[in-house]
This record gives sequence, structure tokens and C-alpha cells, in this order.
Amino acid sequence: MSHRHATSSKIPLWAVIAILVVGAATVAWFLGGRGGSDAGAGAVPEAGGGSSTVSTSGGTDDPVDDSPDGPGAATTTTTSTTPPPTPTPEPKQKLVIHATGDVSLDPSYIPALSANGYAWAWSGLDGLFERDDLTIVNHECPSTEIVAPVSKTFVFRCDPEALDEALQAGVEVANLANNHGYDQGAEGLLDSIRNLRRAGLVPVGAGQDAAHADAPRYVEVKGWRIAIVGVGEVLDPVTQVAAKGHPGTAVGHEFSRALAAIAEAEARADLVLVTIHWGVELDTQPRDYQVEEARSMIDAGADAIFGHHSHRLQPMDTYKGRPIFYGLGNFVWPRLSVEGATTAVARVMVRPDGTITGRLMPAEIVSDGHPILR
Repeated sequence: MSHRHATSSKIPLWAVIAILVVGAATVAWFLGGRGGSDAGAGAVPEAGGGSSTVSTSGGTDDPVDDSPDGPGAATTTTTSTTPPPTPTPEPKQKLVIHATGDVSLDPSYIPALSANGYAWAWSGLDGLFERDDLTIVNHECPSTEIVAPVSKTFVFRCDPEALDEALQAGVEVANLANNHGYDQGAEGLLDSIRNLRRAGLVPVGAGQDAAHADAPRYVEVKGWRIAIVGVGEVLDPVTQVAAKGHPGTAVGHEFSRALAAIAEAEARADLVLVTIHWGVELDTQPRDYQVEEARSMIDAGADAIFGHHSHRLQPMDTYKGRPIFYGLGNFVWPRLSVEGATTAVARVMVRPDGTITGRLMPAEIVSDGHPILR
């Protein structure tokens, strides 16, 4: 019986060999398939610029998720053996910049604006500001609905609705660093900044504290990064100057603050423009200190200076190839006298090579709030 059992349990040699051959083939097929898959995923093509595209998936554990579709969105990363090309900056083109003196959009001071509409202020300019690249005005009042007048002889408050017409006329930048920007107190000033921004204009020369008030504002135009610095040296009241924790206008009587702002702007921009409220009312020529300050500002990095406050047109000068407009007079203002109505628009041209030229374009306030070009 044991002999029969031993004989029946025996496996023929050919069967054992067949089983081993089939098993080996199966293992080889299985391993070969997996090896081919891994090789395909990690291969770098030899022809194709030496680059490969790897698809990865972001997850909620990523420390920062900047993908537009949120966590878990698939992203594509391209690696290359050669450095990526440097983005080509937009080439600098010729610039045409205009600036004006005092602009009031207060209908109680200029009733003609209520009677004729706010577009009346700009309708005599034949679209001059619409055709240029940048226009800066001295905005001689807070544009606010807040009524909180400070104690002084002349107190202005502009209508925020007038800002839309200013923008449509081509005005882009409004300086608040003057002796009327604070006429409705700190809250009126801050509200004016908000209203200017809401209308699409760039407010300069004022802010919630000294750092914000003095800070340059930047715009990008035709390949140029332009900085605008607002400076207000004429104070009424003296407490209007911005300080740490105190809203107000820029610089005041600390001229070093102006130079610091200009130096900062020069380091970060291609072109630096200064709009400054300074001097003495009714002067037709700059004072000696203004000449010294203007040259110091250009030495610090300013490329053009637009002055205002005297309510009289003053001459243009040039220092180191940079134009200085000491006093641009009144602009959108009542016609109070021939001298006060005689005004001009500052025109600055900047060539792609950085050459800067300036000139005065004669203008006249022919009726209240209505300047025209001559």
C-alpha cells in the first residue's frame, strides 16, 4: 500500500519543468510591464530643446496656494536646462505731461459751476488734457460731503460729484498738499482722498499720517514708471501737517521730509515730478529760498517741479536740464482781476532718451471757473 501511495504522489519531471517555465515567463512579463511604465514617466526626450513638462497636483497641505482654482488644482511646471528669457520691458515712448495751478471745484465759491455744470471748468481747453499722457492739478479744496470747517478766513469744500468731469477732461493726479486741503478737518481730508480714488484720480500730498502723506505715488505710462511727490509748505492752520498718528498734508516746514520723499521716488521710478504749494501770495517772482529749494529738489532726483500758491503767474526756469515752474497761478478760479486771470499750463515733454523740455502755454480765466488757452 505504501508503495502504491509513493508511486501515485510522484509528479512527472516534464510537468515540473513546464510549471517552472510558465511561472518564470509570468514574472518576467509582469516585471517588464512595470519597468516600461516607470521608464516612460521619467524619460527626458533627447530632441525638444532639453525640456520636459511635469504635471503635479497641489494639495491642501501646501503652505501657500496661489493657484487660481484653489487647493487641489492641477498645475504645470516647466523645467529647462537653459535659463528662461528675460521679459522684455515695454520700450519708453515720448511723454507729454501737463500741470496747472489752483483748481477749485467749490460751487459756493464759483457759482458758475452750479449754473453751467462741472464740465464748464474744462470746456475751454479743446481737449488738451485728454490728448496728453498725464495731467496734474493743485486741488485747492477737500472734495467731501463732510461739513466740519476749521476756523479761518476762507474755507472751501468741493463737490465730490465734480471729480467725474475732471477725470473725463483728462485730469489724473490731484495734489492736496496746500492750505485748503484741510479746510474740513482731518476727517474731511481723509474723505477727500477716498473720493478722489473712487473717482479714478490719484491723490498726492496727504494721508493718515506723515509716512502716508509724504509718500510718492506711482503711475505707469508708456513704458515709464513715474513718481509724483506732493509738498505743502503753506499752512493754515499750522496743525494741518501730517504727523505720526495724525492725518494731514505733506511736509510742512520740514523741508528735509520733501528731500527724503524725492530721494525715495528717484530710487524707485524713471521720472520724478514734484507739485509744491509754496511762496507768498501775489508775488510775481520766486523768493530766493524757493530757488534754493528747487535746486535742492532737483539735486535729490526731481525731474520737473510744478509750483503754485501765489495766485500770480511766475516764470519758468531750468536747472541741470530740468524745468522749474515757480508759480502756475490760478486755473479753475474766479476771475477777480486781470493779473489773477492771467495764467498758463505747464507743458513738459520727455523723450525716450530721457531728455526733458518744458514751456508755459498761455491761458486766461475769461469768466469765473472757465480758463481757456491763448
